[in-house]
Amino acid sequence: MKWFKIITASVLSIAMGLVFLYSGYTKLLPVIETFEFSFVDIGIGNWYTAPVFARLMIILEFFVGALLILNFKLKKFTLPLTVSILLFFIIYLLIVISTSGNKGNCGCFGEHVIMTPEQAIYKNIVMIAVSAIIYFLWEGWDLKRFNKLLYSFIFLGCTTVTLIYQPIDYTYTSNNQDEKVNYPLELNLLYSPEDTSKVDIPKIDLRKGKHVLAFLSLSCPHCRIAAKKFRLIKKNNPELSIYFVLNGDKGKKLEEFLEDTKADNIPNSFCLGKSFVQLASAHLPRIYYIDNGIVVKKVDYFELNQYHVENWVKTGKLED
Repeated sequence: MKWFKIITASVLSIAMGLVFLYSGYTKLLPVIETFEFSFVDIGIGNWYTAPVFARLMIILEFFVGALLILNFKLKKFTLPLTVSILLFFIIYLLIVISTSGNKGNCGCFGEHVIMTPEQAIYKNIVMIAVSAIIYFLWEGWDLKRFNKLLYSFIFLGCTTVTLIYQPIDYTYTSNNQDEKVNYPLELNLLYSPEDTSKVDIPKIDLRKGKHVLAFLSLSCPHCRIAAKKFRLIKKNNPELSIYFVLNGDKGKKLEEFLEDTKADNIPNSFCLGKSFVQLASAHLPRIYYIDNGIVVKKVDYFELNQYHVENWVKTGKLED
């Protein structure tokens, strides 16, 4: 009977560990930005601290996952830490629901497995229940020697893997820096289109004043990441003029796009066909700083910085 309990608890612990490892992996790769955005969204961090918090949480997930797989000090350390992390995620998800509603992807498994915040809460409750079962079944051994050394080795390994694959870098190099700027954008393609069935006239006049104009495809994964970042920038500073020109299916694709990005706080219009290509070219998402119709800067979504935009609008100064 004792060995049955030990084997059952060990199998459950390994399964839980694999879930934690997969959760950390899916947040880390292929992109970590959406997980970073979540900390900005609920106010835990800003654009500079959120990347640190995101990586710390991923490191913790890898760390706990490894300890669960090793069945290491389950009762004294690993299971209490596991439950603490799960409770933290439940609280975080409740805050997400209270601020943004139970919609879109919670990001618990990155972009690999789509779950609503409510579904993720149920998942975490089940994992807490499994942790309790492991706790009461476990009658196995605990290493008496080299505990601190093993903790340190595993934590260092998790930290190294995380930072190798996704190092924190606040200085980005734009793919667009070698392209020309200070030229008038052909906004007549939007305001006087040849085919009005393919182009919606923008709801605001982008030819006057300062605006951040983003050309996004509804089916482009990087465009969705950009839209999520823009949503948070607009949420943090509603006075900023941000506008989306979208390309894709106005029906189901648009609904899926808004459900995922929650970017319905940003005005948008559609531009289809060759006009979109003329304005945005082949590199998407295409993001312009526009000053009275003149393109003064181009950025990629990962170098888009709320504080730089605010400074440009206020002072006219462009930061690298």
